[in-house]
Amino acid sequence: MDLSPKELREMVIKPTLIVLDKHSQAAENLLMAIAMIKQENRTRFEATNGKAYGIFQIDVPSHQRVWDKYLAFNPELASKIRGLASQREFLNQPHLELATNLSYATAIAWALHLAYPQAKKSSSAKPHTIKIESKKSTIKTLINNIETA
Repeated sequence: MDLSPKELREMVIKPTLIVLDKHSQAAENLLMAIAMIKQENRTRFEATNGKAYGIFQIDVPSHQRVWDKYLAFNPELASKIRGLASQREFLNQPHLELATNLSYATAIAWALHLAYPQAKKSSSAKPHTIKIESKKSTIKTLINNIETA
């Protein structure tokens, strides 16, 4: 079963940003565009045998890095994000939360954006890396399509 873009925006992204005290139309649009781009590139990523979770296709190293290098130093945001995670399962399989808990995955995607606002432009980038800066026109098109849906 799939969520429509409107459902994703209204039932997951917007409420999650409100919980994080980070809500704005721009933040909603950014997360919608990231989700759309990640889903668009999902097949190519799977072909490289990569393992990423959920609608934002967050891999284990990125998940660990955002906790260790960003959220560890932002306890208020970390507490809000941890509050979105399952009580028990998060402790047993934290990365699985990215696939099974849409609010938690959205919050982690937002934290990744805050921690690393610009995708690095480097020739050593993995084939599945999305370079947001090079995708501006794609993002604008996706946002326009989402808003008219």
